[in-house]
Amino acid sequence: MTRVETANGQPSAPLDVVCVGETMAMVTPTPGGRLDAESTFVLRAGGAESNVAMFLAALGHRVGWAGRVGADPLGDLVVGQVRATGVDTSLVEIDPSHPTAVYLKDPGPDGTRVYYYRRDSAAAGMDLAYAARVDAVPAAVLHLSGVTPALSASCRSLVEHLISSRPAGRRLVSFDVNHRPALWPDRSTAGTELLRLAQAADVVFVGLDEAARLWDVEQPEQVRALVDRPGTVVVKNGALDVTAFSADGVTVEPARPVDVVEPVGAGDAFAAGWLSGALRGLDAAARLRLGHLVAGAALGSVSDFAELPPVDSICAELGITPDAWHRPVGPA
Repeated sequence: MTRVETANGQPSAPLDVVCVGETMAMVTPTPGGRLDAESTFVLRAGGAESNVAMFLAALGHRVGWAGRVGADPLGDLVVGQVRATGVDTSLVEIDPSHPTAVYLKDPGPDGTRVYYYRRDSAAAGMDLAYAARVDAVPAAVLHLSGVTPALSASCRSLVEHLISSRPAGRRLVSFDVNHRPALWPDRSTAGTELLRLAQAADVVFVGLDEAARLWDVEQPEQVRALVDRPGTVVVKNGALDVTAFSADGVTVEPARPVDVVEPVGAGDAFAAGWLSGALRGLDAAARLRLGHLVAGAALGSVSDFAELPPVDSICAELGITPDAWHRPVGPA
């Protein structure tokens, strides 16, 4: 059995959100560079769930990231950078027997290719015992993604347990489909498993492009017809718009025009913005606008995380007052 060490054991106070999943060390060229010997590079933490956690912390929420890293300098870097943004990392486990995973970005004229080095990583060892630690944390929202169940059988068990169990104090489960084709043995397995997990969640985020790959659908309405159990389904249609299906009806919000430096991580940023809006009790359209605003910041950054505009600017974009922004947040 792998021996693991924890930083502090448990968060010292209840959280608005706890995000569970893998975070890797990310290597990316500075703007204009490629994955070659002539470029300079930036080393940052990168992972779907910790990206969401970092943006939520920047938006003023009490948020924790739960994951596992190796007892190596890259693990120290990952945990230190996530913690530096205001995210609670007391649930992070340190595995001395397996390494922190790494991925490298290679931007090009036809898009960014990503190369992953994560086989037998520390994060792949997350399991049901770890799920029990997460269950013990009071949080209004639990956020998961489809990356984690693809890492290993034990990670799939972890996600299945967390997404189906609702301990006291946890009010909402958020699931980003986040289909990564390279992690799944075949499209059929991915489609079946990710649909099953999505159906068990309360809020689901999915890109129309990945829904087309997974489930052979073409329109947001077809996604909703298929993912029909969650209370809210948010379908992202690239640079065009986002459609949310909820008890409030159907809400469509056009995307904001932005200069794109690097697209990876924008979906995580959108999820963080939407969840922040939900926790603040904003209406359906304002939640989508906040998602677009946070995603726009990520699109303009070489790394997955980026500085957000001042609160006054955010409030102006959303059409709310700073007093409304700063009022206590509650369950989504």
